[in-house]
Amino acid sequence: MNKDKNEDLINQINRLLEWLHQSDGQHLGSHITLIKVEKGAQYVNHVGTQVFNTDKSDAWVKDCSPTVEPPMPPDLPEQLATPEATALWQKAQQAGYVDGCFQPLLSRTLAALLADTMAERLSIKEKWKVFERLWHRKYMRSDYNLALTRKRSLNFQDELKQLFG
Repeated sequence: MNKDKNEDLINQINRLLEWLHQSDGQHLGSHITLIKVEKGAQYVNHVGTQVFNTDKSDAWVKDCSPTVEPPMPPDLPEQLATPEATALWQKAQQAGYVDGCFQPLLSRTLAALLADTMAERLSIKEKWKVFERLWHRKYMRSDYNLALTRKRSLNFQDELKQLFG
């Protein structure tokens, strides 16, 4: 491997380690999606049960780093693709709560609080259904209820109020 490929691999590993660090251990990790750019795409659930892609191609992970102006993916629910939602996504990205693909970079419980706050601001009635589909998760209502029992969640709710004004 040449130097550029080694640096790219190290950057991808560091990104994975950051996601793992931010995951909630009680739920066996946060959702991590590895997207193969070419033929053979795969979905990766929590890392405890995964076999990672061993393909030798150079481009197998989609870059989901934060962007200044987030592109709206075609599968983004329309409730989360409005101009008001775009402004919330940008703020969440700048705060480091979601990546460029609108996936959470938080524990499951904090992500549920983020979803609840965004849904409230955007008047989304079926918030759990919408966010569970987008984030490939289940039982977000349970994550939300668990979050309400934790002291850190109160601080995070205050952060969200300040962030979204």
